Amino acid sequence: MSPEKMVTMANQIAAFFDSQPGSAPDLIADHLKDYWEPRMRDQLRAYCQAGGGGLRPSVEQAVLRL
Repeated sequence: MSPEKMVTMANQIAAFFDSQPGSAPDLIADHLKDYWEPRMRDQLRAYCQAGGGGLRPSVEQAVLRL
């Protein structure tokens, strides 16, 4: 998937969980584990390791929990 689409999708997930009670990074990580394919998670990890431009901070923190 294109990096732009991946960032958009991850940020949309974060926008929802950032407004919910609980630890947003944990909730985001759980969602990514449940609904994203391993290769999508791997792509997101690699993107974060390369700088993660444009991602919400809660997504970056969630990636550390994957």
